[in-house]
Amino acid sequence: MQRKGITLKILVTGSGGFVGSRVVTLANRQGIECILHGRESGYGGDSAIFRANLGAATNWMPALAGVDAVVHCAARVHQMQDSENTLHRYQKTNVDGTLQLARQAALAGVKRFVFLSSVKVNGESTLPGRPFQPPVSRIPQDPYGRSKYEAEQGLLQLAQETGLEVVIIRPPLVYGPGVKANFHTMMRWVSQGIPLPLSSVHNQRSLVFIDNLVDLILLCLRHPVAVKNVWLVSDDHDVSTADLLADMAVALGVSCRSWPLPPVILQTVARLSGKSAVAERLLGSLQVDISATRRLLGWRPVVPYDQALAMTAQAFLAEKAGIDTASDKEGK
Repeated sequence: MQRKGITLKILVTGSGGFVGSRVVTLANRQGIECILHGRESGYGGDSAIFRANLGAATNWMPALAGVDAVVHCAARVHQMQDSENTLHRYQKTNVDGTLQLARQAALAGVKRFVFLSSVKVNGESTLPGRPFQPPVSRIPQDPYGRSKYEAEQGLLQLAQETGLEVVIIRPPLVYGPGVKANFHTMMRWVSQGIPLPLSSVHNQRSLVFIDNLVDLILLCLRHPVAVKNVWLVSDDHDVSTADLLADMAVALGVSCRSWPLPPVILQTVARLSGKSAVAERLLGSLQVDISATRRLLGWRPVVPYDQALAMTAQAFLAEKAGIDTASDKEGK
């Protein structure tokens, strides 16, 4: 894709987000020119950022001029409180907005469109020894996963109609320095020595370190085999909740205070308290099979699991030290 004497130029949507910002950083290190995108409601007045909401009427043409490829990270993200009644809100952004961008990219002469989807397209959990593979056995019921599935289908259809080279990547939980949400909460609990009744949870879950995910994204910008395919990605090191807590404690330099309680009891308590979805994430398995990604793309995770966890923990501790220092100054 790179033209002789001209740097590859890409539009990165959601470039201020967790994944998008890392795409920009690592792409720049490879000499790739990035056009940045942020929401219209975003803070800051940086004129170098193309600001537009992800919607069916958005005009992306000013940001697509001279662009070789789009890395589409922007999305309406999954929220714990969402229900089936919110499906249309996900569709407006993740389906209609994505397809609007892709259609205009094709019209602008963009060659490739890398879409960051989600393993939720495959489902919420896997059975022992049966990791997810790219084919989808049934349409997802989760509104976020459903919107990503519909966006994938629309993009593949658009690829047939226009010749746009569509690449789809479905990551599981992404972690790394600066991670928020559940993974950040877990690190906070472990760092504080909070006893967690999870040492008897021997499930298996696939995770992906952010630099491993971004390395695959950047590979897919150029690899000829990547086109019109769905790729699963992980650290190639599945881990149980119990082992993840123990490994994180080591990375944080604290003792792991996890203790055993039969998972059936945890499931019952979660169901009675209306927290079944939370329990599924802690107790259930979710594995992905990346053998096709490894074999066909020649890709391997660039950062091993132990090193990735250590980097994530170090960033968390640095953040925590900064917050504690600021609190001390405010208290004086």
